[in-house]
Amino acid sequence: MATFVIEHPLITHKLSIMRNKETKCKDFAENLKEIAVLAAYEVTKDLPTKIVEVETPLMLTTTKMLAKDVILVPILRAGLGFLDGMKSVIPNAKVGHIVMKRDEETLEAKEYYANFPSTINEDMIIVLDPMLATGSSLAKALDSIKQKGAKHIKFLCLVAAPEGIKLIEQLHPDVDLYICAVDEKLNEQGYILPGLGDAGDRIFGTE
Repeated sequence: MATFVIEHPLITHKLSIMRNKETKCKDFAENLKEIAVLAAYEVTKDLPTKIVEVETPLMLTTTKMLAKDVILVPILRAGLGFLDGMKSVIPNAKVGHIVMKRDEETLEAKEYYANFPSTINEDMIIVLDPMLATGSSLAKALDSIKQKGAKHIKFLCLVAAPEGIKLIEQLHPDVDLYICAVDEKLNEQGYILPGLGDAGDRIFGTE
């Protein structure tokens, strides 16, 4: 496993807009989608490829294409904010869904719904969630995905707390983490500081 911090000026700029409490849901969601497009190149840069023959207008040649299909798995609901941006870069990607809800008292996560393509044991899985806080929701989601047979898994998030990174490194050492920003810590309520608030609420305007 490896943890990658995606350092890119455009991502940092857009994330700064998203952190601002005055940013409205339309601009928040649009910037998240744009970050997803930029981050997609980093997350997919080592996907396996295969040699294929292609006939150009001038001659037959050999080139490379993806050797595995990709399944995008947003953790609902905030993970949906990443989906359109990722699909714009990987339009043929399949989509699975998983719904996790965190108990605000215990901070433990519970799975409410999960549905994945039947090829989950063969394809490359990219799990999407803007926030990695305690790590409980992601850990449970990865448990569920692995129980369905997934073997090749990456995770993309916008902002992570050190506590969440540490938990996933311990429980799922085979999953690569791609993070746009590592923040300072969690507060007593399990929210990331400085963070950007509740990503789901800010995406969908349900604050």
